[in-house]
Amino acid sequence: MSTPVRIVLADDERMVRTALRAILDAEDGLEVVGEAATGAEAVSVVRALRPDVVLMDVRMPETDGIRATGQILATLDPAPRVLVVTTFEHDAYVYEALRAGAAGFLLKRAAAAELVQAVRLVACGDSLLFPAAVRQLAAAYGTPAPAPAPPWAARLTEREAQVLRLIAAGLTNAEIADRLAVGAATAKTHVAAVLAKTGARDRTQVVITAYESGFITPG
Repeated sequence: MSTPVRIVLADDERMVRTALRAILDAEDGLEVVGEAATGAEAVSVVRALRPDVVLMDVRMPETDGIRATGQILATLDPAPRVLVVTTFEHDAYVYEALRAGAAGFLLKRAAAAELVQAVRLVACGDSLLFPAAVRQLAAAYGTPAPAPAPPWAARLTEREAQVLRLIAAGLTNAEIADRLAVGAATAKTHVAAVLAKTGARDRTQVVITAYESGFITPG
């Protein structure tokens, strides 16, 4: 039997944690190993338990989910994947959490199946990217850098720059391959090169980087 995905829940509402635990523990291959009611407690629990995925509320007492996410990702190697769970999708807190390194976000009103799918997705190293929502967040709360272009932009080939824009549009590797009329392996190589040259951890982070640098303008 494969090792289950180990999950920590961080939310200041006990009822939310209880509901999330019930959903996740009922699924094969998923296991909630710890809970936290504050951001500071989340950092401590995650450091002690070293889970694969953290479901992080952004609005918590003491240390909010933004700072907690940043501390977790900055101090653990390998770091867990952080998935923000929020009530409001158009929220400055959500955007700041993505800037801090979260792999994506999910609304608290999401269906159980969506929650399970999201956890499995980020546990595999993918990002939970909603391009329209991220674009709106970047337009409302982003701080794009003025010209000149970021240093990494000059290192991108013309094809890699095209791939970055397709990632920001929400296309998967398979969809990028189809759009560019290249093989799946070639598309994967281009995506990996974009991540490496921009210094981004994952697809969500490369999109945030593209908006923050002004390489892509939300609109």
